[in-house]
Amino acid sequence: MKLAAACLVGGGILAAVGLAGVGSAAAQSDGAADAGLAVVVEVTGLLDPVMAELIEDSVDDAAGAGATLLVFRVDSNRSVVSDERVGELAEAIAYSPVPIAVWVGPNGSSLEGKVAQLFAVADEVGIAPGTSVGDLGAPLPMLADYPVAWANQELIRDHKLDWRKLISEGVIACEPRTIDDLRDLYNEAGIPFDSQTVRIPPEVEQCVAPLIGDFLVDLDHLGFASNLINVDGQPRLEPVTQVQFRGLSLAHQLFHTVASPPVAYLLLTIGMGLMLFEFFTAGIGVAGVLGAVLFILAGYGLSVLPHNTWALALLAASMVAFGIDIQTSVPRFWTGAGMMLFAAGTWWLYDGVSMSWIPMVVMTGAVAVAMFSGMPSMVRTRFSTPTIGRDWMVGELGEVVEDVSPDGVVRIRGALWRARCNRATPVTAGDHVRVVEIDGLWLQVEPLEGAARDYRERRR
Repeated sequence: MKLAAACLVGGGILAAVGLAGVGSAAAQSDGAADAGLAVVVEVTGLLDPVMAELIEDSVDDAAGAGATLLVFRVDSNRSVVSDERVGELAEAIAYSPVPIAVWVGPNGSSLEGKVAQLFAVADEVGIAPGTSVGDLGAPLPMLADYPVAWANQELIRDHKLDWRKLISEGVIACEPRTIDDLRDLYNEAGIPFDSQTVRIPPEVEQCVAPLIGDFLVDLDHLGFASNLINVDGQPRLEPVTQVQFRGLSLAHQLFHTVASPPVAYLLLTIGMGLMLFEFFTAGIGVAGVLGAVLFILAGYGLSVLPHNTWALALLAASMVAFGIDIQTSVPRFWTGAGMMLFAAGTWWLYDGVSMSWIPMVVMTGAVAVAMFSGMPSMVRTRFSTPTIGRDWMVGELGEVVEDVSPDGVVRIRGALWRARCNRATPVTAGDHVRVVEIDGLWLQVEPLEGAARDYRERRR
């Protein structure tokens, strides 16, 4: 059996079970209360004003609540707050009366950039398997006087290392256990030690914490209390310190989510689309109200995220271009120009933060379908029905814009309409036609001369 199973992983399993039942500061036994309180705070996504406020409040509240340990579970790779704000947070962490530890996890998490510089001032930093740390960037001058938890920090200044490299290069501080340490653990737990069956796992396995519980039970030097017990002939650590998890409130979670690049972009695009749709409907409806709400939320997100104002202007201009063709109910030049403006605005919207290509492609495709098909059909349906009076068009003369053979486009009084040739008499672009019938969303037209006649008509 491996050391990780004997003390680290086994302890983490028991810790996870113990922590699962602790979702709040519920009263524990007197022994648990005497062992102190550990507060675990989740920091994910961009370090924005909402997340910065959570970090600062957590440090202040931990001291006020009498906590003995504060732990940040981190998965963040970029800061969108000012360097001065990062300096304020670093000062709060460095001078906190409560010991602060940072765990980069779970599997697949990363810690990069200025956020990594910020949390390097904590008392302890641990990682989970499958994580990465690095790309710190230029050192922030306001953090120069604080101690750094990373060893060999320059190795991750311009590079990101995975968890194995972090351990092998000594960036993560770790003291692997020896066979003598294992023997002492077994003896302390009252378990016979057999050197033939107990093996020491590689250092890379000893220096990671797969679960937050594994990380906590190894923080005895920072005040997290655990008991060494005998479980099925194996020494395991049982947490004694009470644990409380803390995160963003629902309202703060909403604003933190809105301030992510893909969400802000989607809200902006959908909001503008809904308001454009509402412009071509009678009165103010649900689409307009919803579009305004989404537009406001997107405005908050863009105010937090670094963006190019000119790219935002391109997106707005694309909606104007779409509207020019939508009012004619036929996509023409301005629809194509609008798509080009929209694609350019999407590509260059953000300055310094990345956005996956998936939302860009999906939203660009959705806008293309809406503007080339959906919106023109809606306008024809809304404004081209007999209920609002199209009978006046019967007998009107017009010009063929696209060959009507059998379907095409004609211009009647300056407006473009979908048309079908009456009685299968084709007409070509430039010919003049007469509207003879309204057929749903289509106009039935015939040439001024040479139109086919129905054999059932009587000669007058």
